[in-house]
Amino acid sequence: MITSADNEKLKTIRKLQQKSWRTKLGLFSAEGEDLVDAAAAAGHEPALVLRAGEDVDPDLLDAVSTLGSGTRVIGVYEQRWVDPAGEVLVYLHGVEDPGNVGAIIRSAHALADATVVLGPGCADPYSPKAVRASMGSIFARPPARAAVDALDGKKLALDATAERQLRDVDVAGPVVLVLGSERGVLPEGLEAVRIPVHADSLNVAMAATVALYEVANRMAADG
Repeated sequence: MITSADNEKLKTIRKLQQKSWRTKLGLFSAEGEDLVDAAAAAGHEPALVLRAGEDVDPDLLDAVSTLGSGTRVIGVYEQRWVDPAGEVLVYLHGVEDPGNVGAIIRSAHALADATVVLGPGCADPYSPKAVRASMGSIFARPPARAAVDALDGKKLALDATAERQLRDVDVAGPVVLVLGSERGVLPEGLEAVRIPVHADSLNVAMAATVALYEVANRMAADG
């Protein structure tokens, strides 16, 4: 059992809290039994796993946790990036909050079995906050990286000021839902659509979830 804070495995987990080290090592950490189980279900073999009381002193595991006390297990995994493909894609442009990125990965997986494509200015999907927010979907549906122009399909930019509503647009065939931050600027030349709401706007993760539900259900009905 690990009983020293200077252990190399613990040092690696500490490093992975920083994006520069995640990029350099090509690894990321996942905390908690649910995420470690989700990784196993998706066939992701860990680079290392530390369980409190079995592999490492519980206080030492807590010390390298981003959750604080009570961490029972931390796994370290290789980052996976996929090619964007499928009937539905979600392209994110300048979404800086890692919690939103992770939540959108979760919704894309749950509602449309879709891949999230990261454009410029987005938060790291393999940051601890994004991994937690994905609730394991980061393992089942890893993200992609690409320019929006390189994606095939009808590109629908969700814009609260657009005239046309999403429900009035044909979504047959491949569809790319394009979302940005609430105050950001979306790429030009896309078909702008809106989700009708009674408030000023929706959080980007909520907007993605509503749009994915709409598009996936209409595609299923047409299919």
